[in-house]
Amino acid sequence: MTRKLPTLQVSENTTASPGAEDLLRILDSLDAAVYVSDMHSHDLLFLNAYGRQQWGEPDGRKCWQVLQEGQSGPCEFCNNPRLLDAQGRPGAAVVWEFQNTQDGRWYQCRDQAIVWSDGRLARVEIATDITERKALEDALKASHHRVERLAYRDELTQLLNRRAFFAACREQLACLPAEHVFAVLLIDLDHFKAINDAHGHAAGDHVLREVARIFRAELRDSDILCRFGGEEFALALPGTSLSDATALAERLRLALHASPFAYAGQSIHGTASIGVAAASCGEVSLENLLKTADQAMYRAKRQGRDRVCTASAQE
Repeated sequence: MTRKLPTLQVSENTTASPGAEDLLRILDSLDAAVYVSDMHSHDLLFLNAYGRQQWGEPDGRKCWQVLQEGQSGPCEFCNNPRLLDAQGRPGAAVVWEFQNTQDGRWYQCRDQAIVWSDGRLARVEIATDITERKALEDALKASHHRVERLAYRDELTQLLNRRAFFAACREQLACLPAEHVFAVLLIDLDHFKAINDAHGHAAGDHVLREVARIFRAELRDSDILCRFGGEEFALALPGTSLSDATALAERLRLALHASPFAYAGQSIHGTASIGVAAASCGEVSLENLLKTADQAMYRAKRQGRDRVCTASAQE
């Protein structure tokens, strides 16, 4: 049986002109919702077959009653005002994306104001379902974030990696006043090879993750901690004096010294040698500052390990 096409009504007791049946066939064949609503009263003047299948028959209801969920009045997000020019006349079309509040699906909407046959201003919207496209975009964004995270994060400890550390430090140095001090710590775990040899590389990985956790607990949000490579960590302290940086280094050393790592029923003790250097932001070369901290760290190792050494004037 052939379905009888609805009559396109522009006002009560007024039917569409000849040729409307062909127009309705075209509109009902579209794989998109098409509707017309009065821009003042929000009366739903027309809804094509796709729209009726999605949201039901209009039955004299307003557009916000048919197309949306839980609305007690016109939608707050209604963009009718954007469809009119400064003189209140129909303006350019507006294309936007929207997640419908009733069916939860995403639509790309093309809205335009027109003058209806009886002189009233009406809004015409063509809404195409783009839910699958949005899902693909979200998947691609998530994939991009995962790749970005891998590019800037150490996979084992989830700290910044060396590349990200240099980028973050340079960004901070560019923002800080020249007279502010910038401090760095280079931290090398003592006898880490012996831990791997005695307990296995899985135990060594566990120690690295635990060291990262212990250090993070002692730091501010503005501090920049990274796994510099192997068993070596780097820490940048923007706006921190040499004395304050040295005090923090000692806290980190003691926290590590006091926290044996439990692994596979064994207790693994870890210590670290730490070198500290600092310079004013206006004079600092990040590479030279790290080199100076590195020299202080090796001095700590030569002096017996498990200690903090501050850069000397010669360094």
